[in-house]
Amino acid sequence: MSEFSYSWVMLSTAPKIIRLGHSPDPDDAFMFYAFAKNKIDMKGFHVEHVVADIESLNQKALRAELEVTAVSCHAYAYLAEQYAVMRSGASVGDQYGPILVAAQNGVLAGKAGKFSPADLRGKKVAVPGKLTTAYLALQLFEKDFKPVFTPFDRIFEAVSSRQVDLGLIIHEGQLTYQQKGYQNVLDLGVWWFERHGLPLPLGIDVIRRDLGEEAMRSFSALFKKSIQYALDHRAPALEYAREFGRGISENLNDRFVGMYVNDDTVDLDAKGQAGLRTLLQEGHTQGLLPRLIVPEFI
Repeated sequence: MSEFSYSWVMLSTAPKIIRLGHSPDPDDAFMFYAFAKNKIDMKGFHVEHVVADIESLNQKALRAELEVTAVSCHAYAYLAEQYAVMRSGASVGDQYGPILVAAQNGVLAGKAGKFSPADLRGKKVAVPGKLTTAYLALQLFEKDFKPVFTPFDRIFEAVSSRQVDLGLIIHEGQLTYQQKGYQNVLDLGVWWFERHGLPLPLGIDVIRRDLGEEAMRSFSALFKKSIQYALDHRAPALEYAREFGRGISENLNDRFVGMYVNDDTVDLDAKGQAGLRTLLQEGHTQGLLPRLIVPEFI
């Protein structure tokens, strides 16, 4: 065999490296348990985990640094030319979602009645990132507020120290805000459902188009298998995921993972897909997104 032929064989059988971006949260960790612990046949792929907060992953995707990554649905409006949406891996809030919180004795203390767009106008709000879906959804509720972009794990502190009037909470803070002494003034997932009768897709996993259709489909199928493996082996996957829970209890870890890793995560159904299309369409209609994006699913 010639040197050229030998090199070609080595290249063709080498593992395809996938830099996989995901957030340091229990739900993402749960989905990637099978990858991290070598529980399934990787079908010729080698995964390098890139762990970062969701806004950092959004920025990495804008630069096309990662072959596969979790991103905010909001961010996908700027990524569609380079990435397709995988049908697996979506975080969908079915009548729940990012929560707008206030201090118990803060700016809304004593307010009666349902929180309205007028209550938000002019308020300073700690927001977990410019491209987060939480920020887009809050703007769809009411545009006239003052965002203060804040790392998601410092939003409670910003509210309690009166740096802001309100905080937009994502991740496990959606379950812990009450025990930390904050009041829920608006659940954007509930508001979205009342408005459209659809779940609110928050995050998706995307795959870079330049991998080629065969690799895109193959890795998407492998990713689906990873999620299903975790659901089928829930106890050890939850134990692994809890390492990423920033001190939350076993019960809250289970609840949080259950919120965002479910049947829609395995394979996004028609309602979930409609929720994403509606979010992107309404964002464009209201002038919050630069162009109308119709997501392509792999």
